[in-house]
Amino acid sequence: MSDQRQVVVVRRAEHQDVDGLVECSSALFAEDAGTRDPSINIDWPREHGPQRFATGIDDPNRLLLVATCEGAVVGHLVGALGEASAMKPVKFATLVSMYVQPGFRRSRIGGRLVAEFSGWAKESGAEAAEVTAYSSNAEAIKFYERNGFAPQSVTLQTSL
Repeated sequence: MSDQRQVVVVRRAEHQDVDGLVECSSALFAEDAGTRDPSINIDWPREHGPQRFATGIDDPNRLLLVATCEGAVVGHLVGALGEASAMKPVKFATLVSMYVQPGFRRSRIGGRLVAEFSGWAKESGAEAAEVTAYSSNAEAIKFYERNGFAPQSVTLQTSL
């Protein structure tokens, strides 16, 4: 557990944060998808993350947040806007990924990241927000439910 006196700042990511975003994303892939989904390329963050994050920082339809402590990135959140369509006639925001380093969990950083995401989504005109979590990640599901999300659908998958 981190020292509760450590100040953690949640803010929009800047280009100098790309390496920290890649590290957090790599940790997320290793901890979550890497243990739950053998079809995921756990090297994706290192191979494609620098370009994806750098582009996302400048994209008005994406939100990249970092949580920093003493200048180091200790958490992140990536969000994206989706436009209304004939099939889904509401503008929506997707919480694409979020991660907080284990030593900083249980100190409300995740809730702060989600609150910033929700505020951004509303200001951007989104009428709904969504997030996907692995069904076996009960802790993540409980976290998102505590932060206002509710189950909407279930994706079933089989190996072929």
